[in-house]
Amino acid sequence: MLVKLSNGKEIPMEMHKVRIVQKCFLVPADHRLKAIEEGGYNTFSLRTRDIFMDSLTDSGTNAMSDNQLAAMMVADDAYAGSESFYKLADSIKDVLGFEYVLPVHQGRAAEHLLAKVFVKPGDVIPMNYHFTTTKAHFEMAGGTVLEIYRDLALQTESSEPFKGNMDLQKFRDVIKKYGANKISFVRMEATANLLGGQPFSLENLREVKKIASENGIFLVYDGSLISEQAYFIKQREKGYENKSIQEIMTEMMKYVDIFYLSGRKSTMVRGGFIATNNKKYFEMIKPWLPVYEGFLTYGGMSTKEIEAMAVGIREMTDFNVAGSSAEFVKFFCERLIEYKVPVVTPPGGLACHLDAMKFLPNMPQSQYPAGALAAAVYLASGVRTMERGTISMDRDKDGNEVYSDIELTRIAVPRRVYTMSQILYTADRINWLHQHRDLIGGLKFVEEPPVLRFFFGKLEALNNWGAKLVEAFKKDFGPNC
Repeated sequence: MLVKLSNGKEIPMEMHKVRIVQKCFLVPADHRLKAIEEGGYNTFSLRTRDIFMDSLTDSGTNAMSDNQLAAMMVADDAYAGSESFYKLADSIKDVLGFEYVLPVHQGRAAEHLLAKVFVKPGDVIPMNYHFTTTKAHFEMAGGTVLEIYRDLALQTESSEPFKGNMDLQKFRDVIKKYGANKISFVRMEATANLLGGQPFSLENLREVKKIASENGIFLVYDGSLISEQAYFIKQREKGYENKSIQEIMTEMMKYVDIFYLSGRKSTMVRGGFIATNNKKYFEMIKPWLPVYEGFLTYGGMSTKEIEAMAVGIREMTDFNVAGSSAEFVKFFCERLIEYKVPVVTPPGGLACHLDAMKFLPNMPQSQYPAGALAAAVYLASGVRTMERGTISMDRDKDGNEVYSDIELTRIAVPRRVYTMSQILYTADRINWLHQHRDLIGGLKFVEEPPVLRFFFGKLEALNNWGAKLVEAFKKDFGPNC
């Protein structure tokens, strides 16, 4: 909830109480340098003991509610026919309106099943923007991902409220060029993660569905951040300001043929599911569920997680839950803008995103500016962030580098986990880093996996810039900071 102070400024007010705490540690800069060097300048390789704040992702790192934790204690551990599953199915029916449910262990498992069943070699899959695992699964099945975003989506500094919108004319052009029979389905991601967590409008979803239906194409909706998507529609789209989060979700789902999500985000639980009202689609996917995931009533999730997700689906319709991360992200971005640090605007869901190419304007993309900036943020603060740029792309079939449309360093804000003072600390250290950005150098790969290389790849700092940055940091803040 946003609260106005007496000076006229607004701050995000935490609408929850902290009842259980976990210790965190701020290790000295020399320790951080050793850790990032041993990890190959890849923040995925850092250990929890080396990290002060973990802003790598908002996936599986959110704080569950007391009601979710309590629900886990009454889980039915039956292999088949678990009553916990039927609680989940009831929640999905009540909140999202879907009759058929297939639980999976996480979002990429849902993508794997969708690719297995619906993507054929030579197919194309248009979408408002890709996600790393989505693209990998669809392309491994022989399909080609087509990103048909509007041109302004790549303008990192903008006042456009719905940069996640699909370009409708480009969608029509894709259908005309390839033919509807070569389109597996059209996918809408809420919110568009790699664009900076940017939402699409309900009007845009409605029009995409209309075009798809006219051409016999079904619509797949990635709802991993559905609660933030609904929150942004309420905040930004004319005619929805007085609608509840539940009402907005209900209207969105009217246009969806297959829905899937990673429960690690909006529902605060490790797991996921596919849902639909189309029995044909359900029956096409169902036989593959026990092959790759587990039986129909657990699908790779523990029954404790299923119980917690059943509660989380209902809780994500609460206005204060839906906005808990979004308003912290906005507060974070506004503080960095005051410091003149380049960030993605308007602030989106899940994270504050640094524009690495504006932060490091003289660094070529071949030296991975978003990855270098993620490493530098860690060295200056102990905060673990994530590269969302060229390292997150894979090379083409000939081994050539595929440069990302934009280079972002993502600072995730897990829901109900960190406090305002921790956000202010991180913003201050990034401000210092921006003032000393000339000390940040590029990276080069020394170990490079063939797919999803950002997870396990190892890099090294060109000209040993990490050590030079740490020496400058210690000069200003002392050896123990």
